[in-house]
Amino acid sequence: MAIALYDLSVASFQQTVGAIAGVMERGLAHCTDNNIDPQSIVEARLHHDMLPFAFQIASVVHHSIGAIEGVQKGVFSPDTNFDGDYKTLQKKLADASAALAALTPGDVNKLEGKDVTFQFRDFKIPFVAETFLLSFSLPNLHFHATTAYDILRTKGVPLGKRDYLGQLRMKP
Repeated sequence: MAIALYDLSVASFQQTVGAIAGVMERGLAHCTDNNIDPQSIVEARLHHDMLPFAFQIASVVHHSIGAIEGVQKGVFSPDTNFDGDYKTLQKKLADASAALAALTPGDVNKLEGKDVTFQFRDFKIPFVAETFLLSFSLPNLHFHATTAYDILRTKGVPLGKRDYLGQLRMKP
């Protein structure tokens, strides 16, 4: 049985974006319950040489709906816009989720075999849509989602693996 590009990419993106939206809800509730300014999470890092929580959330968005948009355009570049407060980051996730939900299998499956280039300044890496989505964006999505989850855990947010997994796609 062949697996469609939509099922491999968009369905996985939706699961992770939804899960991270859920852990952010739990994070905000933790801040409210414990009189913590959510901005302290937005600026938090796991290590001084890593980018902050805001970047991790922006990257989850960028490596999900932004990856599909990059394939459609034929070029994908890093997103350097990761400004915003906690609510703004939640809105970015909600917007990404809505944009992913609006995609149809036909929209995505027709991209199979399409050339796409990762470009950062003069540095370029050529891909085709499926190898870009599966070997570049999906691993990046999970890296940044995991890092966001870990930052929330270091801030005391009571989360578990089930929160990270999100809505599983079980047998109908």
